[in-house]
Amino acid sequence: MARGDKIWLNGKILGVEEAKISLFTHALHYGTGAFEGIRAYKQKNGGGAIFRLREHMERLQDSVRIMGFEIPFTLDEMVQAAVDACKANNFEECYVRPLAFIGDGPLGVFPGANPKVELAILVWEWGSYLGDKGINEGARLKVSTFVRPHVNSAMTKGKITGAYITGVVSKSEAIRQGYDEALMLDTEGYMTEGTGENLFIIRHNIVKTTQLTSILNGVTRNTVMEMIKKRGLTLVETRFTRDELYCADEVFLTGTAAEITPVSSVDDRKIGRGDAAGKPGPITQQIQKAYAALVRGDLQGEFPKEWLTPVK
Repeated sequence: MARGDKIWLNGKILGVEEAKISLFTHALHYGTGAFEGIRAYKQKNGGGAIFRLREHMERLQDSVRIMGFEIPFTLDEMVQAAVDACKANNFEECYVRPLAFIGDGPLGVFPGANPKVELAILVWEWGSYLGDKGINEGARLKVSTFVRPHVNSAMTKGKITGAYITGVVSKSEAIRQGYDEALMLDTEGYMTEGTGENLFIIRHNIVKTTQLTSILNGVTRNTVMEMIKKRGLTLVETRFTRDELYCADEVFLTGTAAEITPVSSVDDRKIGRGDAAGKPGPITQQIQKAYAALVRGDLQGEFPKEWLTPVK
């Protein structure tokens, strides 16, 4: 994993050693930050492009707005900043991490009426989030003993840094017990999502994904939903239970980092039936292949060309 040696910070490209923040930074103490995960990909016709950059930056603005603050840069400036960070590090294919946070100021929980919101953009090379084995053979999942916070406890539509502690402890628990990832239930016992991915299940050629009540509105989730509709498959946004998940024909996760990752088992129950049990299913594989082509510039006239922002 090669990290970029240049960081975009508050309008300037700085070396990693120059890009410093104070230990009095409010976000370090109270989790008052928000972030995004975005990927740039090498394109089939050459060069690099960032996938759905504008939508990600809009969601970052929303995340900060949910906390009651504003980022002091326009959407266009944030889009250009991500491009500049990739260019400064000579990366055509990389992971892009914008991070907005309340900086040095009052030291209590209340950050003040007009706190200083800072913006940094980091880039690094990152392969398969759940590993190549997960991508090719399917990931092993565990339903966590930790519950996704109530929708009015942690604001579920924001990628807010402090709110990710539930994901941290859930994933740590899963890894220690030999699994690749954790799934979380909501406060009423229905499935929600992984610690960094949205969840899809398939049964009898009907694709279901968790409705937008207690989950993050994933950009990759939205992309895959569009792909499923264009292929004439039935798609339903609904709540579903753990036992329905166990009985699915196919299960997969979506996310910028995870991309399209098939699930081989949940709580040691193989997904699927017969000889296909525990293996990536045919619909999942179709979506995987189509998504990999899409992000590398093969739009096939189906999707907006604006989904790809060139790095040049």
